[in-house]
Amino acid sequence: MTFTATGRRVLVTGAARGLGRAVARAFAANGDRVAVHYGTRRTAAEETLAALDGAGHVLAGGDLTDATGAREVFEQARTGLGGVDVLVNNAAVNLPHPLPETSYEEWSALWQQHVAVNLLATANLSHLAGRRMIEQGCGGRIVNVGSRGAFRGEPDHPAYGATKAAVHALGQSLAVSLAPYGIGVASVAPGFFGTERVAHRLSGAEGEAIRAQSPFGRVAEASEIAAAVRWLASPEAEWSSGTVLDLNGASYLRT
Repeated sequence: MTFTATGRRVLVTGAARGLGRAVARAFAANGDRVAVHYGTRRTAAEETLAALDGAGHVLAGGDLTDATGAREVFEQARTGLGGVDVLVNNAAVNLPHPLPETSYEEWSALWQQHVAVNLLATANLSHLAGRRMIEQGCGGRIVNVGSRGAFRGEPDHPAYGATKAAVHALGQSLAVSLAPYGIGVASVAPGFFGTERVAHRLSGAEGEAIRAQSPFGRVAEASEIAAAVRWLASPEAEWSSGTVLDLNGASYLRT
């Protein structure tokens, strides 16, 4: 058995809206079957599900902030799809907590929340998916959604930047660990991209400043990030395992 280019079973976390919805659409348009994960936004997730091309897609609802919840979500996807060939770790929290203005109690609570969702959920689901892919014996792909903020710093969102840097490092460790089983692991590091969650920030002076970060004078579309995720999950991308792919429109350059 070999890892195929289409007809795969794909779990996308945080797929009720935004980037997760765009990623789910990209895989469905590719002929894959998708498990649409949601935490609390079931109605939005149902809207995502209903709009997907093809058939055989399922919902997978649940809280990823503890190990039991992550396992329940994965089992819903595995059972509904009959297995998992691709995992996209997209679910994340990104709440402001600049140190000079944040109380210690709020700071501590927000760090725990960011670590639980952004890092530990990614690690737990990667374990569950990786072991399942090994058992299936036909390879697989894990794609993590990281962030430009892991490299340039996030002064108002330090836990977000730190946990995304950890996600990049986790992906590289797993890329080495899982390569003997034909499983590729990679990450994308997007800059600012437009979704309904951040639409209010793209008007007025703030919007102008955000668009000016890129020499293209715009922000990305979620579909552009989703296209890169889909490629990293393809058979052709095996040799990109371990990479962290910058997707920021030249707004932040590193060597």
